[in-house]
Amino acid sequence: MKVLLYEEGASQMKKSGIGRALRHQKKALELNGVETTFDKKEAYDLVHFNSLFPKSYRFLKQCLKKGVPCVVHGHSTYEDFRYSFRLWRLIEPFFDSWIAHMYGHAPLIITPTPYSKHLIENYKCTRCEVRAISNGISLEEYAPNPSYVKAYKEFFHIREGQKVVIGVGLPFQRKGLLDFIEIASKMPDVTFIWFGHLARILTQIKILRAIKHAPKNVIFPGYIDGGVIKGAMQAASLVFFPSYEETEGIVALEALASKTPLLVRDIPVFDPWLTDGVNCLKGKTNEEFMEKMRWIFSHDTSGIVENGYKVVEERTLDKIGKQLLSAYARAEEIAKADKK
Repeated sequence: MKVLLYEEGASQMKKSGIGRALRHQKKALELNGVETTFDKKEAYDLVHFNSLFPKSYRFLKQCLKKGVPCVVHGHSTYEDFRYSFRLWRLIEPFFDSWIAHMYGHAPLIITPTPYSKHLIENYKCTRCEVRAISNGISLEEYAPNPSYVKAYKEFFHIREGQKVVIGVGLPFQRKGLLDFIEIASKMPDVTFIWFGHLARILTQIKILRAIKHAPKNVIFPGYIDGGVIKGAMQAASLVFFPSYEETEGIVALEALASKTPLLVRDIPVFDPWLTDGVNCLKGKTNEEFMEKMRWIFSHDTSGIVENGYKVVEERTLDKIGKQLLSAYARAEEIAKADKK
């Protein structure tokens, strides 16, 4: 089998969670002996759609007409589009239409969590089976690496014993960046670093203003890949992920794989696989977040970290690849049935 991993606008998505999910799919499939391609000009046996835009919909219709097995990945929901890009309210009707077209014509939908599965299968447009399959994680990529930690500390001039809180994600209001900055302003003895970049023209005005006037203990290095961010994941005091809405949150998986304490917002997507005080810490308000941060700074979190690692051990890419193959087999069954 050869699978076309289709992503319209892949270059723009490279720095996003969807871009990372796409890379995970490729590796997960290759670990299970499946050949992949990103080029639709090549021969392929099945198409795994990772975008919702008009070109994707037209290509989906072409594939269905030819009887090509297809799956559509539910990376996006109506809920997680809100409070993201500049002028999102004006764009929302178009986005809603794209979702309706892709999910409404999909033979099979894959989405990362039971939460996003529940959302998507209850949309009026959805008429097909929806399966929950995690985006997965490569434990090898986040294994302890002294050279990564050194690169991170040298890049940010981190001193011994310095408390550092890191956040990762596109600079969206939905991701909790405003809360990240507000909390930093109230904890001047702690260094806060937010990794992530979005073109200025797409960034909300309130986010640009907040970044411009952020306190000195907040650092915005933009998009950084490789050893520096992996070193930050491994050596920071904690990973703070205050997002208001996610379909999974690959950042959370990366933090757990890095064996670094994880603090998340208490939202439905993290139930039931993340439990407060067991494999992570959760909060609902900035006051709670600051209280949990101080607790992490002053307590032994090794038990929580080890429990968190057990969570990602169940989501390794070789296991995710097997689940994808099961979904593909179902998509092939659907395609054969539709030909009759």
